[in-house]
Amino acid sequence: MDRKINTQERINAVLIGVTNQYQPEQVTNEYLEELAFLAETAGAIALKSFIQKMDHPDSRTYIGKGKLMEVKEYCHRKNVQLVIFDDELGGSQIQNIEKELQIVTIDRTDLILDIFASRAKTAQAKVQVELAQYQYLLPRLKGMWKHLERQGGGIGSRGPGETEIETDRRIVKNKISLLRKRLADIDKQAFTQRKERGEYIRVALVGYTNVGKSTIMNLLSKSDVFAENKLFATLDTTTRKVVLGSTPFLLSDTVGFIRKLPFHLVESFKSTLDEVREADLLLHVVDISHSNFEEQLSVVEKTLLDLKCMDKPVITVFNKMDIYEKNNFDQWLSPEVKEQLLEELKDKWIEKTRGNAVFISATKKMNIDGFRQKVLNEVRTLYRQKYPYKVEYFY
Repeated sequence: MDRKINTQERINAVLIGVTNQYQPEQVTNEYLEELAFLAETAGAIALKSFIQKMDHPDSRTYIGKGKLMEVKEYCHRKNVQLVIFDDELGGSQIQNIEKELQIVTIDRTDLILDIFASRAKTAQAKVQVELAQYQYLLPRLKGMWKHLERQGGGIGSRGPGETEIETDRRIVKNKISLLRKRLADIDKQAFTQRKERGEYIRVALVGYTNVGKSTIMNLLSKSDVFAENKLFATLDTTTRKVVLGSTPFLLSDTVGFIRKLPFHLVESFKSTLDEVREADLLLHVVDISHSNFEEQLSVVEKTLLDLKCMDKPVITVFNKMDIYEKNNFDQWLSPEVKEQLLEELKDKWIEKTRGNAVFISATKKMNIDGFRQKVLNEVRTLYRQKYPYKVEYFY
């Protein structure tokens, strides 16, 4: 069976998740909704979601033979070409599932890696993604394929007693070593470039994927950074010089975070996230119109904690207020009640963020002047602390 998927054309897919005492069905449904969005970003249409209730994943097929037969019947009836699991699968599980279904099977990590691979444009991003792919692949070699590369024939082409899988594993390990060296060289160049930016306050946009960071980047810097309604529209860090009033600073747009972000991706993209670590101020962008925006906010905060960045000043930017109002307020609601509800929402988060929150719509340009002023005030405060001799930037 050919495991390559042609994502140039839309393909039919089904999604599979599990529920247990630690993950109720409501949470599983939310995860599967996000998985469907990931699938759409990759070029697939999620026709149906299957949920299996179980205390422990089945060691052979993850969801057990009975549920697998149900999935098989549906897939063959609906001409499904791809099965996507919301949790990570082992190499033998993938092999067993594909043998039974005769359909290409991947997990959430594999799907995210595929999206990253298709979106990587710069040399750094391409190497980072390729490294993550090989690291993901290494423990899953058994059963996933026969060869990674064509083996040479003749004397000396294979060591004594070396099996195909051992040869493949050695090839992958050599690849990982080579990619790490290449990435280290690129990182050195990137570090030098960051050092040459001069004495400017650095501001980084962070947040969950698809919350509007690139749109805000374009708004503040008057640049043309790629932005669209898809997950991981931005992989490569973009930095622009911005001047508000008479005060300049550097603004960087970074890769978005996501629930269950693959460990290998976090490891590989640590160099890209240096922009976050070296920033003086973080603008944490939140899509307040999303039904689970509080969980997304927590995911980002946990990632920032892992990166040891939570000691920095943070302005929480609640974006997409226009969509929030549309989704949450009936058209016959009186303006007075609507205003009161909005004030209660804002008061809640202003208190939670200790006054470091702003509420905007980047696409509708709602409260952008207030947002700019808040950023400017914080940047000038940081100049006074970090570069007290640059008096011209204080006012």
